[in-house]
Amino acid sequence: MRSEELRELTAVRIERPEAIAEAAAARTRPASLLGEHGKAMIIAADHPARGALRAGDRPMAMADRADLLDRLCTALARPGVTGVLGTADILEDLLLLGALEGRTAIGSMNRGGLTGAAWEVDDRFTGYDAAGLKAMGFEGGKMLLRLHYSDGRTPDALESCARAVDELNAAGLTAMVEPFIAHTADGAVKNDLSTGAVARSVAIGSGLGRTTARTWLKLPVVDGMERVVAGSTLPVVLLGGELPADPGAAFARWGEALKLPTVKGLTVGRSLLYPADDDVVGAVDTAVGLL
Repeated sequence: MRSEELRELTAVRIERPEAIAEAAAARTRPASLLGEHGKAMIIAADHPARGALRAGDRPMAMADRADLLDRLCTALARPGVTGVLGTADILEDLLLLGALEGRTAIGSMNRGGLTGAAWEVDDRFTGYDAAGLKAMGFEGGKMLLRLHYSDGRTPDALESCARAVDELNAAGLTAMVEPFIAHTADGAVKNDLSTGAVARSVAIGSGLGRTTARTWLKLPVVDGMERVVAGSTLPVVLLGGELPADPGAAFARWGEALKLPTVKGLTVGRSLLYPADDDVVGAVDTAVGLL
């Protein structure tokens, strides 16, 4: 991204902040969350608002907003990419850059459980709410749900997510739930990626709210995915997680999981935006090819 483009974004925010709402109203919306290939290919970019800036061996990779936007625009321009997941600051920048035309926009909702914070499980809804997403004309909202059986703040997180599911459904928007069974190890909150734990998270996440008519699940790829997704009829998108040491093996695992009947796409961020060789086009095109 050129420095003059960056200056223009900031100038618009100062001189014509209403341009963001105007761009949202004028955006060409997609007909479906799924692309022509029958799957969703969503680029995830909501990590910075949680203070998670690392990508592989680059601890501050996502701290450079101009670089991140450049990578996002490159990814969103590739054939087969259907949308993006982000917080308001990122989605609004992309709106002003014209990068969301015909693409799905999923707003990230609860970012308050900052990575490494003492209150991490107390994951407050500090991002989008259903009313804000509806006003922007976006397609849905995503929430992270850590189920920590030894942390008394988990019931509040459960209740907040259930309420968000209800509000999104009432607004006619997709509710994307990302559930994890979590525990604390070495002073940090860790997700349990065993087959049984992920299957249990599916059962719990699927039961949130007074209706699940518009609920999708966002799940990690683990061993025994056929057993994991067997616990629900809800549509599933696969998340990428940390940058894999062996990208080829990761792509192969995604490809196998995509064959399962309820798995309807990918929602991947750092693995595609910050590949080890920095070839964003190559990484995105490989992922699209799996669909």
